Amino acid sequence: MSAGRYDLAVVGGGIHGASVALFAARGGMNVVLLEAGALARQASGTNAGTLTMQMTRAALIPYALKAHEMWVNAPRWLGHDVGVVACDGLSLAFTESEEELLSERADARSAAGAPITLVSKAEAACIEPGVNPEIRMASHCSIDGYANAYLTGLAYRRALRDAGVTVREYAPVTGLTPSSNGYELRLEPETIAASRIVLTGGVWLEPMLGWLNIQLPIKTLINQLSVTERTGPVMRTVLGIASGLLSLKQFPHGTVVIGGGWQGEGNRDTGVHRTSHDSTVGNARLAVHAIPALRNTRLVRSWAGFEAETEDALPIVGPVPGHPGVWVSGSVHSGYTSAPYIAHCLTQAILGHHPEMPLFPMDRLLAGPGSEAVPVSPEPQ
Repeated sequence: MSAGRYDLAVVGGGIHGASVALFAARGGMNVVLLEAGALARQASGTNAGTLTMQMTRAALIPYALKAHEMWVNAPRWLGHDVGVVACDGLSLAFTESEEELLSERADARSAAGAPITLVSKAEAACIEPGVNPEIRMASHCSIDGYANAYLTGLAYRRALRDAGVTVREYAPVTGLTPSSNGYELRLEPETIAASRIVLTGGVWLEPMLGWLNIQLPIKTLINQLSVTERTGPVMRTVLGIASGLLSLKQFPHGTVVIGGGWQGEGNRDTGVHRTSHDSTVGNARLAVHAIPALRNTRLVRSWAGFEAETEDALPIVGPVPGHPGVWVSGSVHSGYTSAPYIAHCLTQAILGHHPEMPLFPMDRLLAGPGSEAVPVSPEPQ
């Protein structure tokens, strides 16, 4: 049974997929968005909503700067508030080796356009009075902040509805085959026909590309986060450390969200993920080390979620080689910040326009005859 034909079918309802579907519909396309679970509730719904330059790879800084502006002005283009708080960001160094790492990464990101400068511990204490006085130095960025991931999902749902996108939740796609007029997507017990396809499945991009006999390994990270009970003001910045193992912020209502890539347990194929006690304890100890006042509060919940990463930790965004009309977008490490703008650039290409910034073709990651490697310069994270 066929459910009709669309100009564009987007497979995956995270921020990447929802943004592409929204922009394409506003560009005049008849769009269906297919999500195996609930809209924006996988990686896009279980992360901390951090909007940061300090944890973004240097190659993505120009995209993150544009996207940060989009996030701050979300009511203008998305049509709804997503709880964005714009504030300063600090990354801390406690040891000599962390100082070296911090300087290297700050230099790389600053050269890419991020307003990041190195500051003394006295200057850091003025920016964030709650910081541990044992720090040696810090890097400071005036463009930082966070969104509310839950509100973001609600905002996209309303915006997609207003734009006329057909949203199909709990509709897992099981296969993709070419047809005379494009492609057919298999959803048991029906099929959906579309002239163009965009795959935005995050960690599931690897099996999705397998539908087209393309082998591209996608690493699955199982990132953990925790949240504290409501407490009085203990910090006013987005905080991290040089190693990247801490992401810390206090929301307006008083809870503090603790993250930083500590790993839980789970499996992409089963879809199961769970927290690790050791990671929860280690992450909390690091948070208390950075902001000592947190010692007086308690954790109330911890959770885990999948994050995708390519071999070079840069995204795959662009056409799928050998399959006209099929596009891919995702696997952006720490990609919540840059997702809306990257999706904007991809949608420009899908609509036949020249993207404002270059895409990230997957050819560079494909081995074998006929693959065209796109050089990617090594860089600090």
